[in-house]
Amino acid sequence: MDFWGLITLALVCFLFFQLIWNKGYKARRFPPGPIPLPILGNMLQMDSKDLFTFFDKMAEKYGPVFTVYMGLQRIVVLHGYEAVKEALIDQGDNFLNRAQLPIFEDNFKGQGIFLSNGEKWRQNRRFSLMTLRNFGMGKRSIEERVQEEAQYLVEELRKTKGQFFDPTFILGCAPCNVICSIVFNNRFNYDDEKFLRLMSLLNENFRLLNTPWIQLYNMYPSLIKRLPGNHRTINKNVLEVRNFIMDEVKKHQETLDPNNPQDYIDCFLIKMQQEKLNPQSAFNYQELMATGSNLFSAGTETTSSTLRYGLLLLMKHPKIQDKVHEEIDRVLGSSRKPSMQDRVKMPYVDAVVHEIQRYIHLLPFSLPRLAAQDIHFQKYVIPKGTSVFPLLYSVLYDRKAFPNPYEFDPENFLDKSGNFQKNDHFVPFSLGKRLCLGESLARMEVFLFLTTILQNFTLKPMVEPKELVTTPLRNGIVNIPSIYKLSLIPR
Repeated sequence: MDFWGLITLALVCFLFFQLIWNKGYKARRFPPGPIPLPILGNMLQMDSKDLFTFFDKMAEKYGPVFTVYMGLQRIVVLHGYEAVKEALIDQGDNFLNRAQLPIFEDNFKGQGIFLSNGEKWRQNRRFSLMTLRNFGMGKRSIEERVQEEAQYLVEELRKTKGQFFDPTFILGCAPCNVICSIVFNNRFNYDDEKFLRLMSLLNENFRLLNTPWIQLYNMYPSLIKRLPGNHRTINKNVLEVRNFIMDEVKKHQETLDPNNPQDYIDCFLIKMQQEKLNPQSAFNYQELMATGSNLFSAGTETTSSTLRYGLLLLMKHPKIQDKVHEEIDRVLGSSRKPSMQDRVKMPYVDAVVHEIQRYIHLLPFSLPRLAAQDIHFQKYVIPKGTSVFPLLYSVLYDRKAFPNPYEFDPENFLDKSGNFQKNDHFVPFSLGKRLCLGESLARMEVFLFLTTILQNFTLKPMVEPKELVTTPLRNGIVNIPSIYKLSLIPR
């Protein structure tokens, strides 16, 4: 057969495959989507550096519910506020289960707060919420810890003496120390070797999760598992973090007073003792280490990245920075420590914090859900075992709620009188029963840390503001800001 004969045969086979594929989808009422290639799925149609554009185009063509294949993995994508809300709120129980990404499953085996399902997840979440609430989440005691850490952060920032520096490390130390305070009842100096090692492990894993290699590993784990690569580095780092937590657990066992728990570990150990005769209990050493790892991973790098992004955006928009300084000076002055009670009196700062979280859409795809059974959703059937991506960025960038979504504009959260106004489309922490466990703490940290920094310093970029790049370093599980340097001028 000559060359053109092969081309003709290939074209006929493709058209036949397309016909059979489309008939199969319609017969089974699957959400529509682009035809995947064998093994590769739709990967050749996707730009890993700009997945948002791909998903937006698919939503325009197929509607707010569509199917794509990442390698062999079938994924139903939910695009826009109505579809995301219907799934996570109106049909919340149907979309409650967490899909297991291979890189997470390797390390946590369905353990911990964020990756478990069923009764184990319910027990862990209920316990963690109650424990954090008892230790003051949203109340005075944890607020005091954050305020204290904000002052240590300012002291560390003063040591830069106006020189240009990369803020990545310092801005990671503060939220990590807050988690240390909650989990261990202890904070570390920023030059403590043990603390530096923990920070290094968390930072490296957060960065590696977004690399193309890990995205490839999540699509073809059985093929890549035995090869060298970033997945092995992540596994090694997670093990070291778990050992770090286990060392603290051993210390706590020696000093534990069941009548006077001092931190999260104490409370967990007491719960383990209470549940030791219950074979269905979700409380054991493996769960404690997994949960502790979850708290550090989610509570450190996400807040750190939000703060880094926030400083970058304020340098990009000096007029907005000036307005923030003006409100801080008027409400707080130069010396009074900010508190959460001040947020009501500082609507512009509050709007800026919300707009930072909206604009950066830190977790653009949320963590995927899993259809535990066939789900009837809108006019489609989502088959059992399908991963579901609720696209949070599509809600945060909805033009109906935010007329100019690609512009950084705090006015999105202010009414005509300059008062703060809520917006139902503000969903950076997701929606429903899987709403981020640490939402209250994260909101508190970002407000207090950012306000304290701006109370004490003026942010000066290394280049002209218009040259600053605010697009993510890369798209992936988490949006990571570009590397930059700044100078802090004391006020």
